[in-house]
Amino acid sequence: MAKVKPFRGVRPPRTMVEDVASRPYDVLNSEEARKESEGNPRSLYHIIRPEIDFEPGTDEHDEKVYAKAVENFAAFQKEGWLVQDAAEHYYIYAQTMDGRTQYGFVIAANVHDYVNGVIKKHELTRRDKEDDRMRHVKVNNANIEPVFFAFPDNDGLEDIIRRVAATEPEYDFVAPDGFGHTFWVIDDPEMTDAITRHFEAMPHLYIADGHHRSAAAARVGLEKAQENPAHTGDEEYNYFLAVAFPASHLRIIDYNRVVRDLNGLSPQEFLFRLEKDFIVEDKGTDIYTPAALHNFALYLADGHWYSLTPREGRYDDADPIGVLDVTISSDLILRDILGITDLRSDKRIDFVGGIRGLGELKRRVDSGEMAMALALYPVSMKQLMDIADTGNIMPPKTTWFEPKLRSGLVIHKLD
Repeated sequence: MAKVKPFRGVRPPRTMVEDVASRPYDVLNSEEARKESEGNPRSLYHIIRPEIDFEPGTDEHDEKVYAKAVENFAAFQKEGWLVQDAAEHYYIYAQTMDGRTQYGFVIAANVHDYVNGVIKKHELTRRDKEDDRMRHVKVNNANIEPVFFAFPDNDGLEDIIRRVAATEPEYDFVAPDGFGHTFWVIDDPEMTDAITRHFEAMPHLYIADGHHRSAAAARVGLEKAQENPAHTGDEEYNYFLAVAFPASHLRIIDYNRVVRDLNGLSPQEFLFRLEKDFIVEDKGTDIYTPAALHNFALYLADGHWYSLTPREGRYDDADPIGVLDVTISSDLILRDILGITDLRSDKRIDFVGGIRGLGELKRRVDSGEMAMALALYPVSMKQLMDIADTGNIMPPKTTWFEPKLRSGLVIHKLD
Protein backbone atom coordinates (compact mmCIF):
# COMPACT_ATOMS: atom_id res chain seq x y z
CA MET A 1 0.00 0.00 0.00
CA ALA A 2 1.18 3.55 -0.74
CA LYS A 3 2.96 5.25 2.15
CA VAL A 4 2.76 9.05 2.08
CA LYS A 5 3.14 11.80 4.66
CA PRO A 6 2.68 15.55 5.13
CA PHE A 7 5.85 17.64 5.34
CA ARG A 8 7.16 21.07 6.30
CA GLY A 9 7.16 22.73 2.93
CA VAL A 10 9.63 25.45 1.98
CA ARG A 11 7.62 28.06 0.09
CA PRO A 12 7.68 31.65 -1.14
CA PRO A 13 5.60 34.27 0.68
CA ARG A 14 2.33 34.98 -1.09
CA THR A 15 3.58 38.32 -2.43
CA MET A 16 6.64 36.71 -4.04
CA VAL A 17 5.27 33.48 -5.50
CA GLU A 18 5.02 34.79 -9.07
CA ASP A 19 8.64 35.95 -8.95
CA VAL A 20 9.90 32.61 -7.62
CA ALA A 21 7.77 30.09 -9.56
CA SER A 22 9.20 28.79 -12.81
CA ARG A 23 8.76 26.17 -15.49
CA PRO A 24 10.45 22.79 -14.77
CA TYR A 25 14.19 22.58 -15.42
CA ASP A 26 13.81 20.04 -18.24
CA VAL A 27 11.36 21.87 -20.51
CA LEU A 28 13.73 24.68 -21.48
CA ASN A 29 17.42 25.15 -22.16
CA SER A 30 19.95 27.37 -20.43
CA GLU A 31 19.47 30.34 -22.74
CA GLU A 32 15.69 30.22 -22.41
CA ALA A 33 16.05 30.13 -18.61
CA ARG A 34 18.50 33.03 -18.77
CA LYS A 35 16.02 35.07 -20.78
CA GLU A 36 12.98 34.21 -18.63
CA SER A 37 14.80 35.11 -15.41
CA GLU A 38 16.35 38.34 -16.70
CA GLY A 39 16.02 41.09 -14.10
CA ASN A 40 14.46 38.70 -11.56
CA PRO A 41 16.89 37.61 -8.81
CA ARG A 42 14.07 35.63 -7.13
CA SER A 43 13.48 33.28 -10.08
CA LEU A 44 13.83 29.60 -9.17
CA TYR A 45 15.94 29.21 -12.31
CA HIS A 46 18.86 30.48 -10.19
CA ILE A 47 18.53 27.19 -8.24
CA ILE A 48 17.35 24.69 -10.87
CA ARG A 49 19.29 26.24 -13.78
CA PRO A 50 22.20 27.88 -11.90
CA GLU A 51 24.41 27.93 -15.00
CA ILE A 52 22.52 31.12 -15.90
CA ASP A 53 24.64 32.90 -13.26
CA PHE A 54 27.78 32.17 -15.29
CA GLU A 55 28.95 33.10 -18.76
CA PRO A 56 26.80 31.72 -21.62
CA GLY A 57 28.07 28.33 -22.70
CA THR A 58 29.03 27.23 -19.17
CA ASP A 59 28.59 23.48 -18.78
CA GLU A 60 25.48 22.91 -16.64
CA HIS A 61 27.18 19.84 -15.11
CA ASP A 62 30.28 21.72 -13.97
CA GLU A 63 31.08 21.37 -10.25
CA LYS A 64 30.81 25.14 -9.76
CA VAL A 65 27.28 25.11 -11.19
CA TYR A 66 26.04 22.63 -8.58
CA ALA A 67 27.81 24.67 -5.89
CA LYS A 68 26.01 27.77 -7.16
CA ALA A 69 22.67 26.01 -6.76
CA VAL A 70 23.46 25.37 -3.10
CA GLU A 71 24.60 28.96 -2.60
CA ASN A 72 21.46 30.34 -4.24
CA PHE A 73 19.12 28.02 -2.31
CA ALA A 74 20.68 29.22 0.95
CA ALA A 75 20.45 32.85 -0.18
CA PHE A 76 16.76 32.53 -1.07
CA GLN A 77 16.07 31.30 2.46
CA LYS A 78 18.23 33.96 4.08
CA GLU A 79 16.47 36.70 2.11
CA GLY A 80 13.04 35.35 3.04
CA TRP A 81 12.15 34.48 -0.55
CA LEU A 82 11.66 30.88 0.58
CA VAL A 83 10.36 30.15 4.10
CA GLN A 84 9.81 26.77 5.74
CA ASP A 85 6.39 26.07 7.25
CA ALA A 86 6.40 25.60 11.02
CA ALA A 87 4.25 22.45 10.85
CA GLU A 88 3.81 19.51 8.48
CA HIS A 89 1.10 19.90 5.87
CA TYR A 90 -0.38 18.36 2.80
CA TYR A 91 -1.17 20.88 0.08
CA ILE A 92 -3.57 20.96 -2.86
CA TYR A 93 -2.33 22.33 -6.17
CA ALA A 94 -4.75 23.14 -9.01
CA GLN A 95 -3.82 23.93 -12.60
CA THR A 96 -6.14 25.53 -15.11
CA MET A 97 -5.66 25.29 -18.88
CA ASP A 98 -8.23 26.14 -21.56
CA GLY A 99 -10.95 26.52 -18.93
CA ARG A 100 -10.29 23.06 -17.47
CA THR A 101 -8.90 22.57 -13.92
CA GLN A 102 -7.10 19.56 -12.45
CA TYR A 103 -6.49 19.20 -8.70
CA GLY A 104 -3.55 17.34 -7.17
CA PHE A 105 -2.35 16.53 -3.65
CA VAL A 106 1.17 17.65 -2.80
CA ILE A 107 2.65 14.80 -0.76
CA ALA A 108 5.89 13.32 0.45
CA ALA A 109 6.04 9.93 -1.30
CA ASN A 110 8.08 7.03 0.01
CA VAL A 111 11.42 6.06 -1.52
CA HIS A 112 10.89 2.37 -0.74
CA ASP A 113 7.52 2.41 -2.51
CA TYR A 114 9.46 3.42 -5.63
CA VAL A 115 12.04 0.69 -5.14
CA ASN A 116 9.44 -2.01 -4.39
CA GLY A 117 7.13 -1.16 -7.28
CA VAL A 118 4.26 0.34 -5.30
CA ILE A 119 5.01 3.47 -7.28
CA LYS A 120 4.79 2.23 -10.86
CA LYS A 121 6.72 3.56 -13.84
CA HIS A 122 6.12 3.33 -17.59
CA GLU A 123 9.36 4.78 -19.01
CA LEU A 124 13.03 3.87 -19.01
CA THR A 125 15.46 6.36 -17.52
CA ARG A 126 18.88 7.42 -18.73
CA ARG A 127 21.69 7.07 -16.20
CA ASP A 128 23.28 10.42 -17.10
CA LYS A 129 20.02 12.28 -16.43
CA GLU A 130 19.51 10.36 -13.20
CA ASP A 131 23.05 11.25 -12.12
CA ASP A 132 22.46 14.95 -12.79
CA ARG A 133 19.23 15.10 -10.78
CA MET A 134 20.69 12.92 -8.01
CA ARG A 135 23.57 15.31 -7.66
CA HIS A 136 21.21 18.29 -7.56
CA VAL A 137 19.05 16.68 -4.85
CA LYS A 138 22.09 15.60 -2.86
CA VAL A 139 23.97 18.91 -2.81
CA ASN A 140 20.84 20.88 -1.92
CA ASN A 141 19.62 18.22 0.52
CA ALA A 142 16.15 18.86 -0.89
CA ASN A 143 13.71 17.94 -3.64
CA ILE A 144 13.48 21.36 -5.28
CA GLU A 145 11.00 20.21 -7.96
CA PRO A 146 8.11 17.73 -7.67
CA VAL A 147 7.36 14.51 -9.50
CA PHE A 148 3.99 14.26 -11.29
CA PHE A 149 1.90 11.27 -10.07
CA ALA A 150 -1.50 9.85 -10.97
CA PHE A 151 -3.74 7.62 -8.88
CA PRO A 152 -7.03 5.77 -9.52
CA ASP A 153 -10.03 7.98 -8.79
CA ASN A 154 -10.98 8.03 -5.12
CA ASP A 155 -14.30 9.40 -3.83
CA GLY A 156 -12.89 10.35 -0.43
CA LEU A 157 -10.08 12.40 -1.93
CA GLU A 158 -12.46 14.01 -4.41
CA ASP A 159 -14.60 15.12 -1.49
CA ILE A 160 -11.56 16.70 0.17
CA ILE A 161 -10.71 18.50 -3.08
CA ARG A 162 -14.24 19.93 -3.26
CA ARG A 163 -14.13 21.12 0.34
CA VAL A 164 -10.68 22.69 0.09
CA ALA A 165 -11.35 24.30 -3.30
CA ALA A 166 -14.28 26.19 -1.75
CA THR A 167 -11.88 28.00 0.63
CA GLU A 168 -9.47 30.90 0.14
CA PRO A 169 -6.25 29.72 -1.56
CA GLU A 170 -2.72 30.57 -0.44
CA TYR A 171 -1.63 31.30 -4.02
CA ASP A 172 -3.71 32.10 -7.08
CA PHE A 173 -2.06 33.46 -10.23
CA VAL A 174 -1.78 33.08 -13.98
CA ALA A 175 1.72 32.33 -15.25
CA PRO A 176 3.18 34.02 -18.36
CA ASP A 177 2.18 31.00 -20.47
CA GLY A 178 -1.49 31.65 -19.63
CA PHE A 179 -1.96 28.65 -17.32
CA GLY A 180 -3.58 29.24 -13.92
CA HIS A 181 -2.02 27.97 -10.69
CA THR A 182 -3.90 27.80 -7.38
CA PHE A 183 -2.49 26.41 -4.14
CA TRP A 184 -3.99 25.63 -0.72
CA VAL A 185 -2.31 24.71 2.58
CA ILE A 186 -4.23 22.01 4.47
CA ASP A 187 -4.06 22.70 8.19
CA ASP A 188 -7.01 20.61 9.45
CA PRO A 189 -5.59 17.59 11.37
CA GLU A 190 -8.63 15.42 10.65
CA MET A 191 -8.38 16.14 6.93
CA THR A 192 -4.65 15.44 7.01
CA ASP A 193 -5.24 12.06 8.65
CA ALA A 194 -7.96 11.25 6.11
CA ILE A 195 -5.61 12.01 3.20
CA THR A 196 -2.98 9.67 4.66
CA ARG A 197 -5.55 6.89 5.10
CA HIS A 198 -6.96 7.23 1.58
CA PHE A 199 -3.49 7.00 0.03
CA GLU A 200 -2.51 4.09 2.30
CA ALA A 201 -5.53 2.17 0.94
CA MET A 202 -4.19 2.46 -2.62
CA PRO A 203 -2.19 -0.49 -3.94
CA HIS A 204 -0.29 1.70 -6.41
CA LEU A 205 0.63 5.22 -7.46
CA TYR A 206 1.73 5.92 -11.04
CA ILE A 207 4.48 8.21 -12.30
CA ALA A 208 2.92 10.36 -15.01
CA ASP A 209 5.94 12.61 -15.57
CA GLY A 210 9.28 12.84 -13.76
CA HIS A 211 10.85 9.39 -14.01
CA HIS A 212 14.37 10.78 -13.70
CA ARG A 213 13.48 12.87 -10.65
CA SER A 214 11.87 9.82 -9.02
CA ALA A 215 14.88 7.61 -9.68
CA ALA A 216 17.28 10.29 -8.46
CA ALA A 217 15.29 10.90 -5.26
CA ALA A 218 15.19 7.17 -4.53
CA ARG A 219 18.94 6.83 -5.02
CA VAL A 220 19.63 9.73 -2.64
CA GLY A 221 17.28 8.29 -0.02
CA LEU A 222 18.86 4.84 -0.18
CA GLU A 223 22.35 6.28 -0.01
CA LYS A 224 21.50 8.38 3.04
CA ALA A 225 19.99 5.31 4.72
CA GLN A 226 23.21 3.35 4.17
CA GLU A 227 25.28 6.20 5.60
CA ASN A 228 23.14 6.50 8.76
CA PRO A 229 23.91 3.80 11.37
CA ALA A 230 20.83 4.90 13.35
CA HIS A 231 18.51 4.69 10.32
CA THR A 232 14.89 3.89 11.26
CA GLY A 233 13.00 4.43 7.98
CA ASP A 234 11.08 7.40 9.32
CA GLU A 235 13.66 10.04 8.42
CA GLU A 236 12.69 12.77 5.98
CA TYR A 237 15.20 11.50 3.40
CA ASN A 238 13.01 8.41 3.00
CA TYR A 239 10.48 10.62 1.21
CA PHE A 240 10.42 12.78 -1.91
CA LEU A 241 8.23 15.54 -3.31
CA ALA A 242 5.30 14.63 -5.56
CA VAL A 243 1.98 16.04 -6.75
CA ALA A 244 -0.59 13.27 -7.17
CA PHE A 245 -3.69 13.77 -9.34
CA PRO A 246 -6.80 11.61 -9.79
CA ALA A 247 -6.42 9.89 -13.17
CA SER A 248 -9.68 11.34 -14.51
CA HIS A 249 -8.37 14.87 -13.96
CA LEU A 250 -5.41 14.38 -16.29
CA ARG A 251 -5.15 14.79 -20.02
CA ILE A 252 -2.37 13.35 -22.14
CA ILE A 253 -1.90 15.24 -25.38
CA ASP A 254 -0.36 14.04 -28.62
CA TYR A 255 3.40 13.64 -29.03
CA ASN A 256 4.24 13.85 -32.72
CA ARG A 257 7.16 12.99 -35.02
CA VAL A 258 9.02 14.82 -37.79
CA VAL A 259 11.61 13.12 -40.02
CA ARG A 260 14.36 14.76 -42.09
CA ASP A 261 14.22 12.48 -45.15
CA LEU A 262 12.23 9.65 -46.74
CA ASN A 263 15.13 7.19 -46.80
CA GLY A 264 15.77 7.76 -50.51
CA LEU A 265 12.13 7.48 -51.52
CA SER A 266 10.10 10.07 -53.42
CA PRO A 267 6.82 11.15 -51.76
CA GLN A 268 4.92 9.00 -54.27
CA GLU A 269 7.10 5.95 -53.56
CA PHE A 270 6.71 6.51 -49.83
CA LEU A 271 2.90 6.63 -50.13
CA PHE A 272 2.97 3.46 -52.24
CA ARG A 273 4.99 1.66 -49.56
CA LEU A 274 2.55 2.81 -46.90
CA GLU A 275 -0.39 1.23 -48.72
CA LYS A 276 0.88 -2.25 -47.85
CA ASP A 277 0.01 -1.72 -44.17
CA PHE A 278 -2.34 1.28 -44.15
CA ILE A 279 -5.45 2.59 -45.82
CA VAL A 280 -4.15 5.90 -47.19
CA GLU A 281 -6.55 8.79 -47.86
CA ASP A 282 -5.54 12.15 -49.31
CA LYS A 283 -7.16 14.83 -47.11
CA GLY A 284 -5.99 17.83 -49.14
CA THR A 285 -4.14 20.90 -47.95
CA ASP A 286 -6.13 21.73 -44.81
CA ILE A 287 -4.62 20.46 -41.56
CA TYR A 288 -5.96 17.01 -40.73
CA THR A 289 -6.15 15.84 -37.11
CA PRO A 290 -6.20 12.11 -36.25
CA ALA A 291 -9.84 11.18 -35.71
CA ALA A 292 -9.45 8.31 -33.21
CA LEU A 293 -7.12 5.67 -31.86
CA HIS A 294 -5.25 3.89 -34.71
CA ASN A 295 -5.62 6.81 -37.08
CA PHE A 296 -2.60 8.91 -38.06
CA ALA A 297 -2.17 12.22 -39.84
CA LEU A 298 0.73 12.38 -42.31
CA TYR A 299 2.01 15.61 -43.84
CA LEU A 300 4.43 15.63 -46.78
CA ALA A 301 6.39 18.26 -48.68
CA ASP A 302 3.74 18.16 -51.44
CA GLY A 303 1.60 20.25 -49.08
CA HIS A 304 -0.99 17.52 -48.58
CA TRP A 305 -2.27 15.85 -45.42
CA TYR A 306 -3.04 12.13 -45.47
CA SER A 307 -5.09 9.91 -43.18
CA LEU A 308 -3.41 6.57 -42.37
CA THR A 309 -5.44 3.72 -40.86
CA PRO A 310 -3.71 0.36 -40.21
CA ARG A 311 -5.11 -2.56 -42.15
CA GLU A 312 -6.63 -5.48 -40.31
CA GLY A 313 -4.10 -7.74 -38.59
CA ARG A 314 -1.30 -5.18 -38.50
CA TYR A 315 -1.28 -4.99 -34.67
CA ASP A 316 -2.24 -7.17 -31.71
CA ASP A 317 -5.08 -5.91 -29.53
CA ALA A 318 -3.99 -8.29 -26.76
CA ASP A 319 -0.50 -6.77 -26.55
CA PRO A 320 -0.52 -3.66 -24.30
CA ILE A 321 2.59 -2.30 -26.04
CA GLY A 322 1.89 -3.53 -29.57
CA VAL A 323 -1.54 -1.92 -29.61
CA LEU A 324 -0.12 1.56 -28.96
CA ASP A 325 -0.16 3.92 -31.92
CA VAL A 326 3.42 4.89 -31.15
CA THR A 327 4.43 1.22 -31.56
CA ILE A 328 2.41 0.74 -34.75
CA SER A 329 3.93 3.83 -36.36
CA SER A 330 7.44 3.06 -35.08
CA ASP A 331 7.36 -0.47 -36.48
CA LEU A 332 5.44 -0.10 -39.75
CA ILE A 333 6.58 3.39 -40.81
CA LEU A 334 9.73 4.54 -39.05
CA ARG A 335 11.49 1.16 -38.93
CA ASP A 336 10.19 -0.80 -41.93
CA ILE A 337 10.10 2.06 -44.45
CA LEU A 338 12.38 4.82 -43.15
CA GLY A 339 15.02 2.66 -41.46
CA ILE A 340 14.80 4.43 -38.08
CA THR A 341 15.32 1.83 -35.36
CA ASP A 342 16.43 3.83 -32.31
CA LEU A 343 14.10 6.69 -31.44
CA ARG A 344 16.38 7.82 -28.61
CA SER A 345 19.49 8.44 -30.68
CA ASP A 346 18.68 8.68 -34.41
CA LYS A 347 19.38 12.25 -35.56
CA ARG A 348 16.97 11.95 -38.50
CA ILE A 349 13.93 12.17 -36.23
CA ASP A 350 12.65 14.82 -33.86
CA PHE A 351 9.61 15.01 -31.58
CA VAL A 352 7.05 17.79 -31.19
CA GLY A 353 4.70 18.08 -28.23
CA GLY A 354 1.07 18.56 -29.16
CA ILE A 355 0.96 21.79 -27.18
CA ARG A 356 2.61 23.40 -30.23
CA GLY A 357 -0.25 22.36 -32.51
CA LEU A 358 -0.18 20.58 -35.87
CA GLY A 359 0.67 23.87 -37.55
CA GLU A 360 4.19 23.43 -36.13
CA LEU A 361 4.50 20.11 -37.99
CA LYS A 362 3.43 21.80 -41.23
CA ARG A 363 5.88 24.65 -40.66
CA ARG A 364 8.85 22.35 -40.18
CA VAL A 365 8.10 20.42 -43.36
CA ASP A 366 7.29 23.52 -45.42
CA SER A 367 10.57 25.11 -44.32
CA GLY A 368 12.49 22.24 -45.92
CA GLU A 369 13.97 21.19 -42.57
CA MET A 370 11.88 18.01 -42.52
CA ALA A 371 10.52 15.74 -45.25
CA MET A 372 7.50 14.41 -43.39
CA ALA A 373 5.48 14.81 -40.21
CA LEU A 374 3.34 12.26 -38.41
CA ALA A 375 0.64 13.22 -35.90
CA LEU A 376 -0.59 10.57 -33.44
CA TYR A 377 -3.78 10.24 -31.44
CA PRO A 378 -3.01 10.75 -27.72
CA VAL A 379 -2.42 7.84 -25.36
CA SER A 380 -5.10 7.47 -22.67
CA MET A 381 -4.52 7.36 -18.92
CA LYS A 382 -6.02 3.86 -18.94
CA GLN A 383 -3.41 2.70 -21.46
CA LEU A 384 -0.63 4.23 -19.37
CA MET A 385 -1.83 2.58 -16.15
CA ASP A 386 -2.44 -0.78 -17.87
CA ILE A 387 1.11 -0.76 -19.21
CA ALA A 388 2.54 0.13 -15.80
CA ASP A 389 0.40 -2.58 -14.14
CA THR A 390 1.72 -5.25 -16.50
CA GLY A 391 5.33 -4.23 -15.86
CA ASN A 392 5.83 -3.03 -19.41
CA ILE A 393 7.68 0.06 -20.58
CA MET A 394 6.29 2.51 -23.11
CA PRO A 395 8.35 3.33 -26.20
CA PRO A 396 10.26 6.63 -26.08
CA LYS A 397 8.39 9.90 -26.57
CA THR A 398 4.91 8.47 -26.04
CA THR A 399 3.26 10.77 -23.50
CA TRP A 400 3.09 14.54 -23.17
CA PHE A 401 1.29 15.97 -20.15
CA GLU A 402 0.11 19.55 -20.16
CA PRO A 403 0.04 21.76 -18.20
CA LYS A 404 3.41 21.08 -16.58
CA LEU A 405 3.78 21.46 -12.84
CA ARG A 406 5.08 24.88 -11.86
CA SER A 407 8.28 24.59 -9.83
CA GLY A 408 8.93 26.65 -6.72
CA LEU A 409 5.44 26.59 -5.15
CA VAL A 410 6.77 24.25 -2.47
CA ILE A 411 10.07 22.44 -1.80
CA HIS A 412 10.77 19.37 0.34
CA LYS A 413 13.88 19.31 2.54
CA LEU A 414 15.50 15.96 3.35
CA ASP A 415 16.34 16.77 6.99
